[in-house]
Amino acid sequence: MPPIPATTKALMLICVGLFCTQLLLPPWFEGFFALWPLGSGRFGPWQLLSYGLLHGDPVHLFFNMLGLWMFGGEIERLWGGKRYLQFIAASVLAAAVVQLLWAALTAHNQPTVGASGALFGLLLAFGMIFPNRIIMPLFPPIPMKAKIFVAVFGGLELLFGLSGASGVAHFAHLGGMLGGFLMIQYWRGRGPFRRSRR
Repeated sequence: MPPIPATTKALMLICVGLFCTQLLLPPWFEGFFALWPLGSGRFGPWQLLSYGLLHGDPVHLFFNMLGLWMFGGEIERLWGGKRYLQFIAASVLAAAVVQLLWAALTAHNQPTVGASGALFGLLLAFGMIFPNRIIMPLFPPIPMKAKIFVAVFGGLELLFGLSGASGVAHFAHLGGMLGGFLMIQYWRGRGPFRRSRR
């Protein structure tokens, strides 16, 4: 197995370290850095990024770190640390914005935490860069091409989000995919970021 690239490793260590900090410190720590809805009276602009480094429980942390290792490491080796980090930030920010909009529309008043928005952005990037790479997901354990894997998971997130399934920020996941897609389009100079010819 290839070594984990520096930025991916740093993000994983930060997330694990902050999770341990959440367990040791009073609830105000998580409450200060989690993403709160705009109408909650507890929203702060730093939360647009900080929420992505926190996690709700060990299972949440494990699967996000597993996905970061599986998809993020290879993408970082391809793009380099700087561009990779820009992509992560775009996915996390877009996930936050979409989640805030959804919370405003549905009067949702609970905070959001987790790197899932970044993970779904990376998942989309992986499917766009390696569309025919075979992936063996844990659930279900059926081999499928990366582009099919991305389409299935994106569709499920939309279905679960619209059905009102509670406890999971499905629209934040979709927002992460949207942010990742827009970032790739921007780098490629494609719509809605077409570069004018001189």
